[in-house]
Amino acid sequence: MATIVFVTDFPDAAVVAKDMAPPDFDLVIVPAGSSEYLEAMAGAEYLVGFVDGLINDALFRCGPNLKLVQLLSAGYEKADMDAARQAGVPVANNGGANSVAVSEHVLMLLLAVSRQLILQHANVIAGRWRGNSVPRVYELRGKTLGIVGLGTIGKKTARLAQAFGMDVIYYDIERLGEDAEDLLDVRFRLFRELLGLSDVVSLHTPLDVSTYHMIGEAELALMKPSAMLINTARGPVVNEADLYDALAAGNIAGAGLDVYDPEPPAADNPLYSLNNVVLTAHMAGPTFESNIARVRNAFDNVQRVASGKEPFWLVSTPPPRQ
Repeated sequence: MATIVFVTDFPDAAVVAKDMAPPDFDLVIVPAGSSEYLEAMAGAEYLVGFVDGLINDALFRCGPNLKLVQLLSAGYEKADMDAARQAGVPVANNGGANSVAVSEHVLMLLLAVSRQLILQHANVIAGRWRGNSVPRVYELRGKTLGIVGLGTIGKKTARLAQAFGMDVIYYDIERLGEDAEDLLDVRFRLFRELLGLSDVVSLHTPLDVSTYHMIGEAELALMKPSAMLINTARGPVVNEADLYDALAAGNIAGAGLDVYDPEPPAADNPLYSLNNVVLTAHMAGPTFESNIARVRNAFDNVQRVASGKEPFWLVSTPPPRQ
């Protein structure tokens, strides 16, 4: 019987895995790095979990029989893909299983920043009610949302924003065709052009060499003083020090962040001192529903590989056999 080693820090995902595990497989749920994990890997054919940080030469030495590494995450920037290719083991991500969760989180952050939710909450519980400092708040209708990275999450974010009456423009290294743009009701703009036109900039890119600090001092200077930045992608996509300076100086109006560099952020992170930011703890993706979808996609891929088919959502493939 083939063994699936399942690694997760989220209890909901472990419960779902037990319920959804395919028949005729031995499911072993273990914490990463534990003795049980290392022992289980010796005979495992499938590794499933939030394990991009475990993808390295040591993994493939411990798991010489691996046929698939199936990530529950969308991102994989910590993975050593060269090690996976050399070992001949394909790696797949979650297939957009968290796309609804993340896109909803984007709108939550956007509304929280534009309506100054944190300040209003603090005023109410402090007994200030409206007081003498009624905050200036804004509607979304008629505003322009600029999406950087129009993948699965970016597309769902566009649809949600349009439901609020926002106009959507986008930048992506792979531009849509005109028919696809018409269908989604979005329009392509160059990156720097998008920054200057948008009332809200929402980031949806993977983290790699080309996207590291793609938002810094120069890019923030192109944005409107009334603009907001939302980052649910990866922390290092934004130069955090430059973002703090722009927010503190009022060069942009606000920011909503779910990701940081590093994570968790330091206790003295200067962003904590600002009242024009809303911060969440990299929790945009792991909703109860997305955990179910992640596990469903993962086990579907496991069964595909077991039946001799190519897995979906590959982010790394072995080199062709000579």
